[in-house]
Amino acid sequence: MVKVLLTGGSGFIAAHIVDILLQHGFDTVVTVRSDDKGKKILEAHPDTPKHKLSYVIVKDVAQDGAFDEAVKSNPPFDYVLHTASPFHFNVEDPVKDFLDPAIKGTTGILKAIKAYAPEVKRVVITSSFAAIVNGNQHPKVYSEENWNPVTWEEAMDPSNVYRASKTFAEKAAWDFVKTEKPNFDIATINPPLVFGPVVHYLNSLDAINTSNQRMRNIIQGQMKEKLAPTGVFLWVDVRDVALAHVKAIEVPEAGGQRFFVTAGYFSNKDLVDIVRETHPELESKLPPKDSPNDLPENIYGIDNSKSLQILGLKYHSFKESVSDTIDSLLAVGA
Repeated sequence: MVKVLLTGGSGFIAAHIVDILLQHGFDTVVTVRSDDKGKKILEAHPDTPKHKLSYVIVKDVAQDGAFDEAVKSNPPFDYVLHTASPFHFNVEDPVKDFLDPAIKGTTGILKAIKAYAPEVKRVVITSSFAAIVNGNQHPKVYSEENWNPVTWEEAMDPSNVYRASKTFAEKAAWDFVKTEKPNFDIATINPPLVFGPVVHYLNSLDAINTSNQRMRNIIQGQMKEKLAPTGVFLWVDVRDVALAHVKAIEVPEAGGQRFFVTAGYFSNKDLVDIVRETHPELESKLPPKDSPNDLPENIYGIDNSKSLQILGLKYHSFKESVSDTIDSLLAVGA
């Protein structure tokens, strides 16, 4: 059987990837930060045989040699999906707290695979639209050709550090393949805001992913008086992002490619209008009906054709994604 290592197994996107890997017949090993998180994943898949799903503990992905033991396996791994990224709340030192862990977490696993898992054929890395976007000067059309031009100096500004960390980590991965010439190739998945159902066994309402927090805030009445600005106007459903990761190991042509995975545009006003339509019982918590729509008329274009043609993605509609997300948030007590 084909065997896959999935890092960051308790993350929002990774939890959906686990389901798709198992559906597609892969033997799956996930890395988690604690025994408790690993057990929760196994408990959520009670009908899955032990040899099909297991976990290993990697406490800190940024430490030197963090993945050395995790990548060793008998039978060996065929593929690695790297979704793990450093997780913390307070950035006091942008380099120590954010940039180093993001870059070292990515290069660390590539080094470990090269040294200890020579049978691995491909590594798929979760990157981000943050590594593509140019907030100061949007191009006419965004595609995989674009790179965020952020500099190391600009990354010292806390408002830039997240986007910079994703950019530098992805660049480090491509540089590693170019200079180290390992046995494997890589592919990267670059989503914008990721909406979609939360996986109940891993999430509390305080620990949901950043994109879904805005939905939680809306249905809890936190924008009742005034709708917050949308910010980034691009979105994708988590189930499509998860499928993109799995397709990227199944489709030979995906090697050596970046994939800009986005379903299109949205605004917070569009989001609220759908909640109003699909969950009328939440009306009293929602912002005013006449809230302005801040989606620009002359917004940049997007080219997601590579994700359609190579990975064969068919994106969820915004209505379906929002409705399913709200259902899942209400189910965990929102």
